Amino acid sequence: MAAATTTTKIAAATASASSSSALRLSSPPPPPRFFPSMLPKTLGKPLHMTSSKNPISDIVSGYRNLPTNTDSNAFYSDDDDDKPREECGVVGIYGDPEAARLSYLALHALQHRGQEGAGIVALHDGVLQSVTGVGLVSEVFNESKLAQLPGDVAIGHVRYSTAGSSMLKNVQPFVAGYRFGSVGVAHNGNLVNYQALRAELEDNGSIFNTTSDTEVVLHLIATSKARPFFLRIVEACERLEGAYSMVFLTEDKLVAVRDPFGFRPLVMGRRSNGAVVFASETCALDLIEATYEREVLPGEVLVVDKDGVSSLCLMPHPEPKSCIFEHIYFALPNSVVFGRSVYESRRAFGEILATEAPVDCDVVIAVPDSGVVAALGYAGKAGVPFQQGLIRSHYVGRTFIEPSQKIRDFGVKLKLSPVRAVLEGKRVVVVDDSIVRGTTSSKIVRLLKEAGAKEVHMRIASPPIIGSCYYGVDTPSPEELISNRMSVEEIREYIGSDSLAFLPFDSLTRLLGDDSPNFCYACFSGKYPVEPTGKVKRVGDFLDDGLSGSMESIEGGWIPGNRSQKEVKKLPWKHEVQCSS
Repeated sequence: MAAATTTTKIAAATASASSSSALRLSSPPPPPRFFPSMLPKTLGKPLHMTSSKNPISDIVSGYRNLPTNTDSNAFYSDDDDDKPREECGVVGIYGDPEAARLSYLALHALQHRGQEGAGIVALHDGVLQSVTGVGLVSEVFNESKLAQLPGDVAIGHVRYSTAGSSMLKNVQPFVAGYRFGSVGVAHNGNLVNYQALRAELEDNGSIFNTTSDTEVVLHLIATSKARPFFLRIVEACERLEGAYSMVFLTEDKLVAVRDPFGFRPLVMGRRSNGAVVFASETCALDLIEATYEREVLPGEVLVVDKDGVSSLCLMPHPEPKSCIFEHIYFALPNSVVFGRSVYESRRAFGEILATEAPVDCDVVIAVPDSGVVAALGYAGKAGVPFQQGLIRSHYVGRTFIEPSQKIRDFGVKLKLSPVRAVLEGKRVVVVDDSIVRGTTSSKIVRLLKEAGAKEVHMRIASPPIIGSCYYGVDTPSPEELISNRMSVEEIREYIGSDSLAFLPFDSLTRLLGDDSPNFCYACFSGKYPVEPTGKVKRVGDFLDDGLSGSMESIEGGWIPGNRSQKEVKKLPWKHEVQCSS
């Protein structure tokens, strides 16, 4: 696949305008007083170089509503099992001579968190060098690309992105030049006050190159007058509301920040050579042989430089509200997230379903891959064999050529194949992690019955989803959520199963025990820890099977804010306060 590659060099006082979407300021604020320590170490040499991969066939991905000259039988599928989507995954490494290559491997481990774009920024000889591209990590990077990223400090990012030609410019990490140097950032989350902050910055002359809320952070850093630099990051983050787990790269530091509620995960580890590693999940640490040390605490700022690791408190933080969907769906089963094993959580969800929603059955199967561990828990508790009744194809892209004679449920059949020998004549329990719109669930039930299943009993390892997420998860509007419109019995009739049961919310909170108050359940309860103000930019693509998505999702997709807003009282940042677990 052909790739277009560009390289851009900028001077210290000039903002980068590259495909990695660096910051540009139309009217810089007055220059502050200069001190020798403030001068860039690399004065006179370029501070930022970029290389971007932009294959046309990836950009024009065959969205069904787009006018194209492709085959009229081209079929676009966004049939990701009717699931919410995690926006992205981040990694940061300090102190390893192969930082970029290790970041590349870590992003492989985090590929499940984002499959539309990837990027790495490395620091070498005082210069931030960037490679970003559209596609999987293995498609964006090769030996020659990684050779462009020498140095012992790097950050990386994988993301879901919007469809269309604007995809590349939103791929992170972003790199920006400002008056004293350059900074790179990779962000996991979503800012609920993005619209208000962007409007304020644009009123003051800032020019935006992307539709990403992450760019707001760079503008806030550039316009801050705080010293030293990491205090600019702190000051910028004080303005943010919502979810953010971020890693920043400067010319001498790696900085990791997590929002005061701790919505999205971020962990810290260390390699045997002393290199410090940050990642969205522990599975990334495992692959690059880094030992897990701890989470980045909610509200914490960790600064890594030649003097070691310093911990500061961004602000005294309220009760944590970590995303429960990390344990239900997003994270890999082999990860430890928010201090808990994801595998053990999902197995326990299945056991609860077997105890509280039993049914006479002959076999238990899962909707792969995210329903497998919960199905194992259900089967073990019920004393019924677990078998692979559905086989998932991992080699299906998002655009295929459909035969002229239409095939019903074509998208689902491409990805999931029923095993007739397991299903025929059997009473089947099928375990899935969630139901969003319900369209894919109905197709799966039909698929199983066509393969000979006598009965199909759906068991869902999460409570019903009734609310949109504003904190970095791509979910539809409440009107599109089937559990917000129908009762459980109505949903059962809609999807055509013989019975249907969800994980009871009370049972979920009992399982979490003393940690229960520390999780966010907004998608189940509609009660938001941080109320969105005005409108919140929808994250990523529409999900489900593409049947309900509209072209508005490509650049629009604004979700109305909650009308019953509450003021979130801001607490002052005090550097002497240490974040506590």
